Amino acid sequence: MESESDTSSGYVQSLARGLAVIRAFSESSPEMTLSEVARATDLSRAAARRFLHTLVGLGYVWTDGRVFALTPRVLELGFSYLSSVSLPEIAQPHLEGLVSEVHESASVSVLDGTDIVYVARVPTSRIMTVSINIGTRFPAYATSMGRVMMADLPEDRLRAHLDQVDLAPLGPHTITGREALQEELARVREQGWALVDQELEAGLRSIAAPIRDRYGRAVAAVNISSHASRTTREAAEKDLLPPLLATAGRIAGDLAVSPQSRAVVR
Repeated sequence: MESESDTSSGYVQSLARGLAVIRAFSESSPEMTLSEVARATDLSRAAARRFLHTLVGLGYVWTDGRVFALTPRVLELGFSYLSSVSLPEIAQPHLEGLVSEVHESASVSVLDGTDIVYVARVPTSRIMTVSINIGTRFPAYATSMGRVMMADLPEDRLRAHLDQVDLAPLGPHTITGREALQEELARVREQGWALVDQELEAGLRSIAAPIRDRYGRAVAAVNISSHASRTTREAAEKDLLPPLLATAGRIAGDLAVSPQSRAVVR
């Protein structure tokens, strides 16, 4: 019989499995059969069926009897987080001002485990093969925003973070060696910003700065991304970095006086 919880830690296995079923759906797999969900979550067909039909009953999943898909109601889960913190609301007008100045896309993300998660964004033109929306996740190690937040982690937390990461080559210039990445993070820590050149995807160049809370912790990051054919590394540092740093400072200033800023944690 499947255990529902680990009584020593309070870990509820059935809750974890139910959330795994929700996370199995993605842009590349918006609809799945029972067998596909079972494979994606490493559950038995019987267990996957129970979780799917529970989610159908709660209104989070739709089915026509053969395939399953998420419903808009799952947005409530993310909205509960977004409504509890002020960061996205604070950042949005600053991003709009930044984009109007540099004419490139700008975003804000937070660190969640070994990924960054987008919480605010103002796009100009699509420069990646995948669309980026609120809630989109990317591996932190290969992104400019991820690196400025990783560089701020205490040594023990950074070591634990790197222990969990497979430094796979995602783009033509991805840093895949742990020692090389640690050297890059030390450079980011010293200079206070990060530039990533075609490491997440070919053609994508981005530059990021940390957003710090009232205690000086990097609780989020803001970036500007552009196509490598439009912006050289030198131009990114000369033309994009100054307004980016100014925007990060303004967001941090507004965040520091927000009554909800304590909810923005990593």
